[in-house]
Amino acid sequence: MKKTLILLLSVLCLAACHRSQVPEGNFTNVRHADWVQKAVIYQVNVRQFSQEGTFAAVEPQLDRLAELGVDILWLMPIHPIGVEGRKGTLGSYYAVQDYCAVNPEFGTLEDFDHFLAAAHEKGFKVILDWVANHTGRDHAWTREHKDWYYLDSLGNLATQYDWTDIAHLDYVNHPEVYDAMESQMQFWIDRGVDGFRCDVASEVPTDFWNKAFADFRDQRPGELFFLAEAETPALQKDAFDAYYAWRQMHLWYDLCAGKKNANDLADFYVNYADETGMPFGTLAMNFISNHDQNSWSGTNEEMYGPALKQFTVLTFLLPGIPMLYNGDEIGLPKRLEFFEKDPIDWSSDPMDMNTLYTELIKLRDMHSCLWTAPWGGSMAILPTDHPEQVFAFEREAEGDMCLAMFNFSDEQVTYKVENHLVTTDSFFTLPPHGYHIIFSVGDCFGDCDETELNNDEE
Repeated sequence: MKKTLILLLSVLCLAACHRSQVPEGNFTNVRHADWVQKAVIYQVNVRQFSQEGTFAAVEPQLDRLAELGVDILWLMPIHPIGVEGRKGTLGSYYAVQDYCAVNPEFGTLEDFDHFLAAAHEKGFKVILDWVANHTGRDHAWTREHKDWYYLDSLGNLATQYDWTDIAHLDYVNHPEVYDAMESQMQFWIDRGVDGFRCDVASEVPTDFWNKAFADFRDQRPGELFFLAEAETPALQKDAFDAYYAWRQMHLWYDLCAGKKNANDLADFYVNYADETGMPFGTLAMNFISNHDQNSWSGTNEEMYGPALKQFTVLTFLLPGIPMLYNGDEIGLPKRLEFFEKDPIDWSSDPMDMNTLYTELIKLRDMHSCLWTAPWGGSMAILPTDHPEQVFAFEREAEGDMCLAMFNFSDEQVTYKVENHLVTTDSFFTLPPHGYHIIFSVGDCFGDCDETELNNDEE
């Protein structure tokens, strides 16, 4: 009975009882597809996913991915790669030579269609990595419409940053690029893909994304999903469903390196909306790694050390949408080559990460409080008597509540949590880099069962 009363009270005093609610800010105008509410994104690097490195070789693993529980398959760019200025032997996926064809390294267009149909049949959504900011230096447009690109003082294709294998499109002075690029994207929308992850989205005018995505959503209302590789509020107002939580990831790195503490993390979430102006209702994509981080920064174990499982769990408890990069589910022990063939060895999972991910995804499916906001609960930060070591919060939706506690220090901590509603306990003990998650489900009578996820065993 006491747990039932706690749950009833939560509706009345969740905001008042907690240290702070995460600010809501202004609202996005994007109407998210209903299937996004419990979705988990899985990034597929086709080249490295198998020894063959083909679409056909990904298909046999669809059953494994379905058992893991992921929902959205994000394929890194599948297009032919430019030859001029190519980096390494095979080149960068992000130097596109032809938007309406597939990289022969991966198979044929028919092979892609077969993969897409197989994925859809098993219930997956498939989004493509889209590179609208630039093309390869030997894309047909560089010959037929050279004026569509930024040029240097000698009239040659300009180089952006150190990306010497690409040519930078000029949307600002040549708005005809808008229609040309949208037509290339339309080719894949017509083939049945479920959206796009858009590379360096903030480098492309917001007006382009607004127009293109409005057109696509008119054609397939309630079906599509768009992810920005950016953390730019303007992009989230009318165009994109989700954004990269880059600031969060770098704060996590600093926390693991001892440069920040749990109190810094709490302040980050409390102040994020006010500091960034990010519209309320847009979706943060929460991740511990991706193709860039793995290849250029380090493996998950290198970046997170003994806190790897802790941050993996946190990724699934925050209000955004979780993403894992292929190999995360086995604790991929190496940095994958970016411009060469370097297939993942799926035979070993020394940290049993697959079990952890499977359990996390099942818990997220079961508990509405953990669903992607705005369907799931908002995050209410809880005060503790060890604020520099322990980070605690609750989420609640429709009477389903979660209490999450993380010890971000390298020593055992016994601590008190204030103003929580899930349990009557106030004192807890966590080992170094420990976590303790308690779920209390409504609609219960008498002595209700609690589901707990923790690593507080010695």
